Amino acid sequence: MEAPFVIRESAGVVAILKPAGIATQSPPGIPSVETWLRERLHGGDPAGYVGVPHRLDRAVSGVLLMAATPRAARKLSRQFERREIVKTYLAVVHRPENGLPGFEEPVEWRDFIEKLPAEARSRLAEPTSPAAREAVTSVWRLSAGIDAPADEVLLQLEPRTGRMHQLRIQSASRGMPIVGDEVYGSLPRDGAVDRTRPIMLHAWRIAYADPDSGEPMTIEAPLPPHWPAWVLPG
Repeated sequence: MEAPFVIRESAGVVAILKPAGIATQSPPGIPSVETWLRERLHGGDPAGYVGVPHRLDRAVSGVLLMAATPRAARKLSRQFERREIVKTYLAVVHRPENGLPGFEEPVEWRDFIEKLPAEARSRLAEPTSPAAREAVTSVWRLSAGIDAPADEVLLQLEPRTGRMHQLRIQSASRGMPIVGDEVYGSLPRDGAVDRTRPIMLHAWRIAYADPDSGEPMTIEAPLPPHWPAWVLPG
């Protein structure tokens, strides 16, 4: 498994390139970005502070914002709560059987999502369901290289809300599950669902305000090596 990598560290904010396959947080004894950062900052001291205002699914790669100080964690958490942080993902999805809309202009996906009780996944829900939460995402179709397969499409996704598995559910419910996402409709590679395998969803960019200066900051995470060469975001 690849190790996390610090892209930028400033004002108590640690922007990390998270590889697919490692959890953001996990129980003791299981590798996670949180324990990796605590080791880096505090030599593994369990009392050493690490704030986790932001999370990515285990199977997702990309930029993850962590905090080295309580102040930075509070500032980032407030920005997330107020939806001031802009997150941009890239996803390779299966082309739907009934054809793909143009997507030349951005479209908005708006759904209601609820977490399934006692399960590590969510589902679409009726707005009247007590556990339902609105999920809103802006979507663009991006051009791709000449070697792009006919049955796959590159999308840019900007979630306006932060629901569990939001992008994975919203794309799958429209007939275009994310490639490799066995939980939400992509075919298992060997007949068995494995939640730790990488999926073709990457947290590409994140924009936030520096906790000290308020200056706009944009962090970009390079695509991981297992992504296909035809993906050419611009």
